[in-house]
Amino acid sequence: MVDKAWKGAGGKGMDISSGDISAIVFRRVVREDAAEYSFDSQMLKLFMELDGKKSLAVISKKAGLKMSTVREAASKLLKLKLIEPVAEAIAVVDADFMDTLKRELSLAIGPLAPILIEDAANDLGQSVTRFPTRRAPELVESLSREIQREDKRAAFKYGMVRKIKEKGY
Repeated sequence: MVDKAWKGAGGKGMDISSGDISAIVFRRVVREDAAEYSFDSQMLKLFMELDGKKSLAVISKKAGLKMSTVREAASKLLKLKLIEPVAEAIAVVDADFMDTLKRELSLAIGPLAPILIEDAANDLGQSVTRFPTRRAPELVESLSREIQREDKRAAFKYGMVRKIKEKGY
């Protein structure tokens, strides 16, 4: 049934057959005929994870799927018009991550932490409110250079690397 639907979908729209797709965010499309399509296990796994917020890289890690498998499954779902990219979608860090960043940096350098975070984000050409998840390690590295004491710098980096891994950024 999938093959027939592929031909009917026309294959128009987004091409994800090559290039870096890790930062793309998709959402499911509500269709009345969705139950008529048969999914293989990878398509179903990917389809269930797509929420319009998580990037394909985060989903790949969380679902335990290789990026090549995610690409193939997403391509099939796109052709079936069961998913669509979120307009200008960039996966951004959440409030919990920013709170942890401020807390950890404040422990290392004091009350100037929020200002330094904003400056570092701006230096990277980003805003604190929409900071891309893929650049979180870069932000942590930049901020760690502001910490003079080696022990505090190490503690800051350790705490933030743990948080980045926990979040799947």
